[in-house]
Amino acid sequence: MDAMRYAKTMTWKAVDEIAARIRPGMRESEANALGRDVLAGIGMDRIWHPVKIRFGENTLRTFKEPSTSDPVLAGNDIFFIDLGVVWDGHEGDAGATFVVGDDAGMHACAQACKTVFDEVEHHWRTTGAGGKALYDYAAARAQAAGWRLNVDIKGHRVSDFPHAVHKAGKLGDYDPRPAEGLWILEIQIAHRERPFGAFYEDLLL
Repeated sequence: MDAMRYAKTMTWKAVDEIAARIRPGMRESEANALGRDVLAGIGMDRIWHPVKIRFGENTLRTFKEPSTSDPVLAGNDIFFIDLGVVWDGHEGDAGATFVVGDDAGMHACAQACKTVFDEVEHHWRTTGAGGKALYDYAAARAQAAGWRLNVDIKGHRVSDFPHAVHKAGKLGDYDPRPAEGLWILEIQIAHRERPFGAFYEDLLL
């Protein structure tokens, strides 16, 4: 558990450092290269899944979907960072959405995604709900707040690297209550009318 907490802490440190260095005028491909450089400079063991930084409309894309272009970050824009990194042999996985400028809809979307995550995490902690039930609850909370949950994003297992040796599969397809320190809760929402979304993920602790 201590090793997983350390991996979580270091991955969030990387997310925050990368976010602080992303500026309008930067291309999405340049941001992804920046992400790899930052990780190389702060002592990671290795990357266990590719750095995923998405700008603008690409924030609607799922992890496995390629970006549709190489957009430039505008002065009023939205982006997310998704990192999967090994630290001292254990997997960290963290992601969050950031907004540049003062677009109220984008700020609301980023905040709503974190709020839904917090609500689902609290539901896990207080009810003993299983993975499938957590994502049913996530969809309901997103809808109630006026957003659309991307139901293809369902979370996953982590552990000492590689987690697939222990258990593969998605949290949203897992009936039992997910154990502490072993599962990543992922939330991705979309604006109902405009072409952007938001993403947030973290370790259930």
